[in-house]
Amino acid sequence: MKVAIYGQYFKSEDIIYIEHLLQALQQHSIEFVIEQNYYNGLKKHVTIKNVTTFKSHKDLNSSFNFMFTMGGDGTILRAVTFIRDSNIPIVGINTGRLGFLATVQKEEISNAVELLVSKKYIVKERSLLSVKTSPKIDSLASLNFALNEVSVSRKNTASMITIETYLDNEYLTSYWADGLIIATPTGSTGYSLSCGGPIITPQAKNFVLTPIAPHNLNARPLVIPDETAVKFIVSGRENKFFLSLDSRITTINSNTEVFVEKSNFKLKMIQINQQTFIKTLREKLLWGQDTRN
Repeated sequence: MKVAIYGQYFKSEDIIYIEHLLQALQQHSIEFVIEQNYYNGLKKHVTIKNVTTFKSHKDLNSSFNFMFTMGGDGTILRAVTFIRDSNIPIVGINTGRLGFLATVQKEEISNAVELLVSKKYIVKERSLLSVKTSPKIDSLASLNFALNEVSVSRKNTASMITIETYLDNEYLTSYWADGLIIATPTGSTGYSLSCGGPIITPQAKNFVLTPIAPHNLNARPLVIPDETAVKFIVSGRENKFFLSLDSRITTINSNTEVFVEKSNFKLKMIQINQQTFIKTLREKLLWGQDTRN
């Protein structure tokens, strides 16, 4: 077995958990490769012999069985830029607060490795969004996908913007708002949820359009089939706006046409220890608990 290890940034308080992971991998003679930048911070605190590193998605291929991520949900969003369409499943080790994606708790690392070796896990697929623009934007040439959401928002102004929106080339409406979010089921529990959007279970074949602080109060989140092609054109008092793919932000000019649709590949997530989406949802949102005290 061969695995990749990725962390968005090194935190000294994570040392004990990283050591647990490395010990468990070595105990089962599992080959591991660590992301270069993460290793640069790690090597000052943890002694690892004969380390192999990777720098980009080009260093990852079908020879890898899994990628372990150390951190939270944000770390997984970054890890997707390395995995892309390689079909390498992610095992998210949560070293922070309870997340919706990183569901392996830091106290369960050794047991998680045991279950992976014993093939006692479930692979869950997550849909992604892909983005194209007219005119083309060079920075989106290779990283034109998002796991959580694609959003457009105002940049250097306090004024609201207008987002002229089309579904399958049919005019829907023009949102007058601070912005608009197009979220996947995975992203429905993120930015979209904080803006009043609905929670969508991960296996649902839907996306949701969620306006950000709309001025037209009859504008409400809209759930659409994930086969829908979305187009929007942004305009306003300023000439430039933010286009965000998960946490990656670029700038677009006024009247740029943005096309969003379901990506032609999916992300694979590993579920172990019965940490289902419903269980995570119940724990994170405190459903069924008496919070009056």
